[in-house]
Amino acid sequence: MSSEKINRRQQILQALAHMLEASPGARITTAALAKEVGFSEAALYRHFPSKSKMFEGLIEFIEETIFSRIKIILQDEPSALARCQKILHLLLAFCERNPGITRLLTGDALTGETERLHSRILQLFDRLETQLKQILREAELREQLRPAIPLTAAANLLLASAEGRIVQYVRSGFKRKPTEHWAEQWPVLVAGFFRESALAAQN
Repeated sequence: MSSEKINRRQQILQALAHMLEASPGARITTAALAKEVGFSEAALYRHFPSKSKMFEGLIEFIEETIFSRIKIILQDEPSALARCQKILHLLLAFCERNPGITRLLTGDALTGETERLHSRILQLFDRLETQLKQILREAELREQLRPAIPLTAAANLLLASAEGRIVQYVRSGFKRKPTEHWAEQWPVLVAGFFRESALAAQN
């Protein structure tokens, strides 16, 4: 694919993200997007065969950005609790910087769109929850710690706390920042979260 074609695709996706931010609750049409980007609708379809594929392009951007940075966190941070904190802060900060795209994560912008797009978002959050679960599972081996509640429930609690802030952000028209108060809330959320595992008791 030529660099010019890649740049055009990026230009379309950036315009779509801007429209999602500028018109909360509004349904984006290809005609309006073509006008925003300065192309004809036919030119849009030369780069993306459908609006669904444009949304998929934005979801791929979310996935690549979030999970590439999670990989760095896992390499740099040995502590399970710090890993979880940094991953969730990464998610919240990403949403704060990309308000339009965040409407995809909450499903707000996907009303009436294909089931495949909803499934992609579901898979993204499932992947995040699985990553948190893996970190908590490894904490028993690496740090002799285990969550005070069952592993699945513990991972879900952490992710649901971040998701709630993301939903509030979209619902407030991007006024209520996802990272606001998070630094104060995190220690309260995880107070008593871990207890010593059976492995620690044996040592």
